[in-house]
Amino acid sequence: MSDAGPTVGTAPEKGIDRSLYASATMIDPEAQEGNTDGTVWSDNVLYRWVQRFEKLAGAEARGIERVPESLRSHKVALADYVQMAIIWFSANLTANNVLLGLLGPLVFDLGLNDCLLLGTFGGLVGAAACGYISTFGPLSGNRTLVVARYTMGWWPSRICVLLNIVIMLGYGLVDTLIAGQILSAVNGQGLTVIVGVIIAAIISLVICLFGMKLFHQYERYAFIPQLLVLFILIGVAGPKFDTSTVSTGNGPTRSADQMSFFFLCMSGPLAWTPASADFYVYFPPTASRWKVFMSSTLGNGLSTIITLLLGSGVASGVAGNPSWGAAYGVSEGALLTEVFAPLGTFGHFCAVVIALGMIANNVPGTYSASLSFQLLGRWFQAIPRFFWTIVGVIIYTVCACAGRDKLFSIFQNFLALMGYWTAMWVTLTLEEEFIFRKGLAGYDWKAWNQAKKLPIGIAAFTAFCIGWVGAVLGMFQTYFTGPLAATVGDGIDLGIPVSISWAALSYPPLRWLELRFLGR
Repeated sequence: MSDAGPTVGTAPEKGIDRSLYASATMIDPEAQEGNTDGTVWSDNVLYRWVQRFEKLAGAEARGIERVPESLRSHKVALADYVQMAIIWFSANLTANNVLLGLLGPLVFDLGLNDCLLLGTFGGLVGAAACGYISTFGPLSGNRTLVVARYTMGWWPSRICVLLNIVIMLGYGLVDTLIAGQILSAVNGQGLTVIVGVIIAAIISLVICLFGMKLFHQYERYAFIPQLLVLFILIGVAGPKFDTSTVSTGNGPTRSADQMSFFFLCMSGPLAWTPASADFYVYFPPTASRWKVFMSSTLGNGLSTIITLLLGSGVASGVAGNPSWGAAYGVSEGALLTEVFAPLGTFGHFCAVVIALGMIANNVPGTYSASLSFQLLGRWFQAIPRFFWTIVGVIIYTVCACAGRDKLFSIFQNFLALMGYWTAMWVTLTLEEEFIFRKGLAGYDWKAWNQAKKLPIGIAAFTAFCIGWVGAVLGMFQTYFTGPLAATVGDGIDLGIPVSISWAALSYPPLRWLELRFLGR
């Protein structure tokens, strides 16, 4: 990794890797560039307290403020691109994606071969969208949903902010709940699911409070025990995977279930797009955009595919293994624990590793949610990221404890809904960059906090709403089936393709009119 130089107002320090972490002092004039809302962070007692904690404990005080180039590393080495891939590999080589793979055979009645094929391509497509958005981190020095202002506009971008809070806290709910279920199953119900949820939430909180430096260090190694345990899972459970299972239902029903599962697998990595650039803001703009894209896509896609395939394999064996079926009747976490049962005490240890591995998935989501809180308005920004992290953890911990008996339903429904809006936003961002900005030269990244220099957002908001109409018409969920979704089989989830196409077709003419008559 690149050598560190001096932080603002201090002498150079050895051993600090600025590509992973930089001083977040709020009185840095360059960091305050574009801050026109009248906030003076040096007079904010909360920020002064957090800065003091930063100096004492090495935590990150910076929130949504743009990271100026003076605080970033001066060059990018091969190790940096490897680190980018490892972040995503660690974050997604976790049990929640195994849970997503379970849905294919157990909910959509698909055969194992179909699940393997659909999971592979669905995971890659979703990871590619995430990889594209992640490239804006080094280029701009801005957090992901600050970049959204350049497409959605100053006020409409806050819709994306609210939806991202729902995504990331929803993932926190799922992650801590899976961990709690596994820990409870390992303990033989002596340790309740609620206690397991709280344990996972506290560990996630500690890592998130320290910010980017500890986050990168943790994710750099978190995948190692997970990968080893998943290899063990293949060895112990693989012989029980039922490769002879086939997708059930008549032609239209089978096709509908296959497409619905494909888009659900796509939604898994796609849901990371509103956070994907958050973790790269300390890398310099000289970073190769293509290499950043490939590193992120491969790390995210490969880990997602591995876990999706394992989940589908486990699910294929539930019908033929009474002990697995009984465990599945208790909870999804109990099923993953039962898979390791032939290994005895060592199997329990493996299950605990799987449970604690959920933290690697939960940390980036919690970190991103805390940033999104600050983007809701200047008064929210006046409260440091440190405190919003605590608020976010409390919210999803309480929700996980309340919804501990409905994990599958929560996961399936919220993930599909989040896939709709993230797919539309990525589409609008692509069109804004390549049609109207003519590439990166059209962006003034220093204007990140100047509403008058950003798009008004009428075109993007209108196209976004049109896309949502398409999503509702094509939606196939337990609580609602749209008229388009009802046309194939027992229902098909067309929310993503319909919403993308409607938003993509409506945005260019609307944006042209906005530029023609409003000028920005």
